[in-house]
Amino acid sequence: MQLTKSLLREWRRGDEPSLVRHANNHNVWVNLRDIFPHPYTPADARSWIRLATANGLNLVFAIDVDQFAVGAIGIRPGDDVHRHSAEIGYWLGEEYWNRGITTEAVVAVTEYAFNTLGMARIHAEVFQWNAASMRVLEKAGYVREGVLRKSVYKDKQWVDEVVFARTLP
Repeated sequence: MQLTKSLLREWRRGDEPSLVRHANNHNVWVNLRDIFPHPYTPADARSWIRLATANGLNLVFAIDVDQFAVGAIGIRPGDDVHRHSAEIGYWLGEEYWNRGITTEAVVAVTEYAFNTLGMARIHAEVFQWNAASMRVLEKAGYVREGVLRKSVYKDKQWVDEVVFARTLP
């Protein structure tokens, strides 16, 4: 998907050096689940590229700026009675923060989930200290639904998560 500030595209071999450069950052890692490794190594990048390119349906995109993968955005569909709901997640290399890139990507992937994947609800869970991510979601039309108190243990501390969602009209 060509956007104004970036291109959302499939991951591909050759993205590994840029992925390591932007993912190997404590300020990125601290806002993500622990499945996202830190430090982020070339082996982690190779594993990610293999995983992201393994399925036929693209649910996770590279955020490409000037032909470099500088972040990621994707959705994880629910199952059973939650099969028309999905969680959205994203990260962006720190040097690209505060440019509107993530907001634009969230809007695009949300619309993709609604229009192509048949989702009716998309939600995100944001760590309490990540005000920038909360602003991204609000600008993308998400509404704050509540707080999951002390639901996460991250960086050696208990953290609240703030839940945001957007639904079909």
